[in-house]
Amino acid sequence: GLELSHCVGANSLGPAVSWRSGGPCKMKRVRTVFKPEQLERLEQEFLKRQYMVGTERVDLAATLHLTETQVKVWFQNRRIKWRKQSMEQKAAKLSQFGVIQPATADSTDIKDHEEDTVDVEL
Repeated sequence: GLELSHCVGANSLGPAVSWRSGGPCKMKRVRTVFKPEQLERLEQEFLKRQYMVGTERVDLAATLHLTETQVKVWFQNRRIKWRKQSMEQKAAKLSQFGVIQPATADSTDIKDHEEDTVDVEL
């Protein structure tokens, strides 16, 4: 399962303390640190396919000594990174041709922009 660190409180060096009086202890999940060999294999698999499901994910997790959840979340995060990189590359290509992207747009909101045309009947 997931490892949890000590309670999060005002004094992180002291004993586990509830962050509010009488309230439950607030637990924080420890971030998974992948070994270089694990990352290399995960990246190789991602290049083959962006979605890892079912027995493929179970087998890969066992091979890398990770949980199935860790592999699933790694692939989810990697797809987000891949989409962001794709959008940035697309924006860079458009800027080379003088097409201006809206500065306030979130990377998930960037879409193909077409020139607005107005039909006028004479």
